[in-house]
Amino acid sequence: MKLLILIFLSYSALYSTVYYSKVEPYEIKKISSNVMGTVEKVNESLLGKKLSKEAYIRIDDKLDQEELKSTNKKLIYLRETLSTNEIILMNLQKLVEKKRINYKKIEAMKIKSSIEKDREFYDVIASENSLLSTQKELNNLKIQIADLELRSVQLLKSIQDKTIENNTYILYSLLVKEGEVVTKGTPLATVVDTSKALLTIYLNLEDVKNSKNSYIYIDSKKTSYKIDRLLKIADSKNISKYKAQIIIKAPKIFSQLMKIELKAK
Repeated sequence: MKLLILIFLSYSALYSTVYYSKVEPYEIKKISSNVMGTVEKVNESLLGKKLSKEAYIRIDDKLDQEELKSTNKKLIYLRETLSTNEIILMNLQKLVEKKRINYKKIEAMKIKSSIEKDREFYDVIASENSLLSTQKELNNLKIQIADLELRSVQLLKSIQDKTIENNTYILYSLLVKEGEVVTKGTPLATVVDTSKALLTIYLNLEDVKNSKNSYIYIDSKKTSYKIDRLLKIADSKNISKYKAQIIIKAPKIFSQLMKIELKAK
């Protein structure tokens, strides 16, 4: 009986399920347009190459550039007007304060007629209305400035989004041609991160349970790799299998098929 148990345990230790996976880039990113415009430049010479700060797609931004210049000029004029009106407001505040003091003095004088007192009162009210009108104009200017500042930020973002670059990624595919009109959400390109690689396998339940206490063999060679990502919910397509991913060093050539085994420690 003991011999049978020993044989069974030895067999279990040697036994492992074989999985196969294609070596994929660590990340595959689909780039879509954030803006609307005409594609001005597509640099096909960068296909398959590591990207830098050089744009591989450029969408026409001439109108945005012109509107941005106009917006910035308007902001300069409005800020100057705001500054001038703030000085006017300060002067009006001083004037109204003086007129209020003078009116109180005149109101107490018995030698002044009611007509004269009313005239002074109307003058104070007119000055106060002028003060309020100037304050209202100041508030409107501040609203206009805030709106234009927001528009300036939007234009800068639009201009930035019309120059497509992805530092450190490799350009995998281009999905637009020069002269095409794109809208928000139009697919533009696919870029990949090949600094590392990803193996995706679908484990059976037994391997899921033993995943933390198993060595990973790749192409029959023992490695120090581990399961980096494990979804403990059965896959919708691979029924009764559980998606697992292993991050490995980047190979010289991607898309090769690798044999993967999990063996008990």
